Amino acid sequence: MSHYFINDDSVKSEEKVTKAMIHKELFTFWTDNNVFSKSGLDFGTRTLLESIDVSHMKGKVLDFGCGYGPIGIFLGRHNLEVDMIDINERALRLAKKNALVNQAHVSIFESNLYENVKDSYDYIITNPPIRVGKKVLYEILIGAKEHLKENGQLIFVIHKDQGAKSVLRDMEEYYQVEILQKNKGFYVIACKTH
Repeated sequence: MSHYFINDDSVKSEEKVTKAMIHKELFTFWTDNNVFSKSGLDFGTRTLLESIDVSHMKGKVLDFGCGYGPIGIFLGRHNLEVDMIDINERALRLAKKNALVNQAHVSIFESNLYENVKDSYDYIITNPPIRVGKKVLYEILIGAKEHLKENGQLIFVIHKDQGAKSVLRDMEEYYQVEILQKNKGFYVIACKTH
């Protein structure tokens, strides 16, 4: 079985257009097979974006595992400096196309975990790929600390059926943790560096 967090050129490309309203703004997203949530904006990402008050955000953002780009593109339209990374080449192509379509000024590049990430960020925001397993998931969440500025924040979404409560508990060893929102089993969690 193919996963969207690897490159698999054997999966036939069938691009299609979807629309999404986020905070009363209309976005157009091209999606495709072998990328996360190809049928359109998923509920977890929507919950994450709607729990963020962009009017109070300043600085530089990393969209980790950007997929076809909804998080970074939404933030890029709000005067934030946004870098977007993914390992999936098809997702990166779509993210670049979607950034143009939605007039978002963002920087998009390939990175396996944080391998090609050189900057420090005020925010790292992600709907992390849960199916990579706990070890890699924790490399993503705990590894964010190395790329956050002082008082920076990691903000992520996770469902209670994917272990939200234990992840929350485990992150308290590394961060100051706060639940921003709970919605239909999804937890939006903010982790601040000490």
